[in-house]
Amino acid sequence: MDARTIVIGDIHGCYDELVALLDKVQAGASDRIIAVGDLIVKGERNREVLDFFMSDARCASVLGNHDRAILRYWRGKKKKLSEQQEDCRRELESGRERYEAYLSSLPLTLDLGAHLVVHAGVRPGVALADQSAKDLTELRTLEGKRSSPKGTPWYEVYDGAQTILFGHWPAPLVRRGARALGLDTGCVYGYELTAYIIETGEFVQVKAARPYDDPGKRLRKAKKRLAKEGDEAEG
Repeated sequence: MDARTIVIGDIHGCYDELVALLDKVQAGASDRIIAVGDLIVKGERNREVLDFFMSDARCASVLGNHDRAILRYWRGKKKKLSEQQEDCRRELESGRERYEAYLSSLPLTLDLGAHLVVHAGVRPGVALADQSAKDLTELRTLEGKRSSPKGTPWYEVYDGAQTILFGHWPAPLVRRGARALGLDTGCVYGYELTAYIIETGEFVQVKAARPYDDPGKRLRKAKKRLAKEGDEAEG
């Protein structure tokens, strides 16, 4: 089998699902395993996820907003964590030194040639070198607060040379733009963990064992909207 690039949506500490997904895609020794960030927080096995990515030479990841929040807290740059982030911090505390070193090593973007991996998004028309860390780890829409789901999704406007592979904005279906694919399919909320294989254009998914966090109304609305958009595109 030729070497493949397997890009995985937000894992959020869902280690069992990660293992099941890699087993399903039959990840081989020559494959690359790339995560879109948010390796940790909300799920129950954050240590195992980090240990796996730290120990396996096939693995790489960009920095997600939750990863970044804990890193900034450890560095004294963030005064308060959310309840879920604090739970994760306590879980990681006994290995803080090595986990902090690993998170510090994660880039905000990974250039894969025709594809670019970021956690959240990029502002259309802004050079990559000029994109802010907050946009790369938090961006959803282009009006008002960057993390708000209300407004124009950045990926509906983006038309850059590279196809962006991103996470951060959970939905039960893959988010699709002309030059972007959103791979966060809400595993931690009880939906699926998704992998996209670049060389074949194939999506592979495994079902979450259970919801680890409440998806809330936002995710349920996203499911209905994306399904409607898919029906209209097919019609």
